[in-house]
Amino acid sequence: MTIVELKNVSKKIRGVTVIDDISMTLSSDRVAGLRGINGSGKTMLMRLIAGLILPTGGTIKIDDKLLGKEITFPESIGILLENPAFLDSYSGFQNLKMLASIRDQIDDDQINQTLKFVGLNEESAKKKYKKYSLGMKQRLGIAGAIMEQPDIVILDEPTNSLDTSGVELVKEIVRHEKERGAVVIIACHDADILDELADEIYYLEEGTLVKTTREVKQA
Repeated sequence: MTIVELKNVSKKIRGVTVIDDISMTLSSDRVAGLRGINGSGKTMLMRLIAGLILPTGGTIKIDDKLLGKEITFPESIGILLENPAFLDSYSGFQNLKMLASIRDQIDDDQINQTLKFVGLNEESAKKKYKKYSLGMKQRLGIAGAIMEQPDIVILDEPTNSLDTSGVELVKEIVRHEKERGAVVIIACHDADILDELADEIYYLEEGTLVKTTREVKQA
């Protein structure tokens, strides 16, 4: 069981408060949805949980380990942030292999299986990233987030640039990651998708948590 605990978390950038006194507890086997307009703080909150930035105030703990002090980053995490960046001159497979080499936990077969899972066939896997369509780039970004079967999966607008089949794939992936036992955190501009997938939805306005809706998904 993985527990992500935020207590009174705040973040200021150049004197401006972008996250203001947020507390929440996220756990395995559940999908947490983040809802709010652009600039409401969703992406900033995800970056804080991922350890990409540190809070100005409050604490973030991953399984009782203090982020930024006892651990630099969550020990097992996969992240898709908006506009995933890969090397243009590398193929899709090569980009994921380079990413996987950091932890050296998965082999080429597992990378290829993940590429297939997100809808990138063998031909696509061999194609250079600079020749990818926007939808293919998004699928590769999702593959990078889930390929190591991390304990925490963060997906920021995962349906961007995807067609109907791609959106259905995202839903399948979120359900799969939840069933596998991951903490899944998803921000999506499509309210219907969040209503369908999330076990709880956190509403953000101007960096403040204004409301939480629990058990929104039909059984």
